[in-house]
Amino acid sequence: MNKFRQSSLSVGIRGLTLVELLVALVVTGVILAGVVTLAHALDKVHDATDDTSQKQAQVRYATLRISELIRHCKLICGAPGDDLCIWRSDDNGDGKINPIELVYIESGMGRDFLQLMDFTWSASWNLTLLETQDINTKEALAMACDERRMLVVPECSNVQFAFDQAPPMSKSVTISFELYENGMARQYQISASLRAWAGHLLSATSDAIVADDD
Repeated sequence: MNKFRQSSLSVGIRGLTLVELLVALVVTGVILAGVVTLAHALDKVHDATDDTSQKQAQVRYATLRISELIRHCKLICGAPGDDLCIWRSDDNGDGKINPIELVYIESGMGRDFLQLMDFTWSASWNLTLLETQDINTKEALAMACDERRMLVVPECSNVQFAFDQAPPMSKSVTISFELYENGMARQYQISASLRAWAGHLLSATSDAIVADDD
């Protein structure tokens, strides 16, 4: 009887064998590896979603700012270099282009960003239409006036400006660019038409601003 009790007791308190312990460790390792892989995948999805959301917000903001600027401007003066020069408005009503009334849409030498540049102060002098089309005018204005820049799309590529007609006869503008989202290039466009085109201020040859209507 005592031998039977001792045998039963030893079976009841028997620990895990080495094989069972190894199997348990392998199963645990597989589960942990799956959890880590899932967490990593979810983290990548979260990062990709955040990146896409941020870029979509940039595009919406750029579309709003640039579309409103073009819709309400007087003239698309020209596209000197890598920029678009816009006569924003005739603030003083003199029918002439003052530096403080200009806005440049810049794309950079690499055409890899979109940025607005204007002037918060300038002397009371005017520019000819041909001067606004000169590639050197912007730098001269930056030295003589108080400039201000606002980056609206910081990282893009292949920025292009397209017009229904060559400036200053342009009545609609399309700005196209590419953004990389999740490793893939995606094409975007900002299109707008001028609502208050000041064609009546152009000379007969469309290369100058005249004081009176044609």
